[in-house]
Amino acid sequence: MASSKTITVEVDDVSYTDDVEPRLLLVQYLRERLGKTGTLIGCDTTNCGACTVHLDGVSVKSCTMFAVQADGHRVTTIEGLARDGKLAPLQRTFHECHALQCGFCTPGMIMQSASLLAENPHPSEQEIRDGLEGNLCRCTGYQNIVAAVQAAAEGTLSPEATVSAGSGEPETAGVS
Repeated sequence: MASSKTITVEVDDVSYTDDVEPRLLLVQYLRERLGKTGTLIGCDTTNCGACTVHLDGVSVKSCTMFAVQADGHRVTTIEGLARDGKLAPLQRTFHECHALQCGFCTPGMIMQSASLLAENPHPSEQEIRDGLEGNLCRCTGYQNIVAAVQAAAEGTLSPEATVSAGSGEPETAGVS
């Protein structure tokens, strides 16, 4: 059995120090140790992208990265995008544009899309499709996913529609 190593990692703006086995995958650490279950395990081979998180602001597939490699770094998960109980604009556009069906790929798609938009705030449709390459969806045909990323880039999210983090239900401001 491999000896454990102490790591310190910031995940979603909270610092954690833990002893981990050197072979523990980052996705396992996030899900099993920290309870960040929005980061999904799909293929364990980097083919599907369901496990995509940000490491120091850059998209990585956490199923083929060891937790010890995140030592001293900042990780953002899908849970870390929401602020003050409200979904991030990109999360809201995915909801508003119906950019999900079964939802399994959605966390990875959103994390990859956030990286894409950070690098290119106004991508073309083809640039969005190219930027999402490596993140697989088996249900939607990608059209609504591309539309959601375009809406986020264009800022065309309906201003009166908000979604509470965790509820998945739209709330309309000013309507009782």
